[in-house]
Amino acid sequence: MTTPADRERHEKSLNFMFTRVPFTKFVGLRLVDWSEPDRAVVSLPYSETVDNSGQTHHGGAIATLIDVAGAAAAWNGHDYANGTRGATVSMTVNYVASGRGEAIQAAAHCVRRAKELNFVEVSVASESERIVATASLIYRIAP
Repeated sequence: MTTPADRERHEKSLNFMFTRVPFTKFVGLRLVDWSEPDRAVVSLPYSETVDNSGQTHHGGAIATLIDVAGAAAAWNGHDYANGTRGATVSMTVNYVASGRGEAIQAAAHCVRRAKELNFVEVSVASESERIVATASLIYRIAP
């Protein structure tokens, strides 16, 4: 059960990720929703910064979106008594289509928590609801 103190800690952690990490700010990632534990929705606007030519998002920008959304889902619901240092261990991305000239959004769900490893599934869709990518991510949170 998530307590109000837990929710406050999650909010501070996620706020740091989206307002203080320079690269996250540079590409324009924005936390859209974190209202449910173990879940997070993050958006990436289309811009020249993330363009791969032809008004498509660069694959690295999509991977960044997935990584940040997956980490946010892992932190959102995490018991901080079990650790406060996190890092992505592995990530598998399947690029399905492009979101031409549109913002894209990643919906991440932490489907399993082990001692230190968190297993996250992520789906990326364009504003017009076209699936752009799917991914599996393992995120470690250690003491």
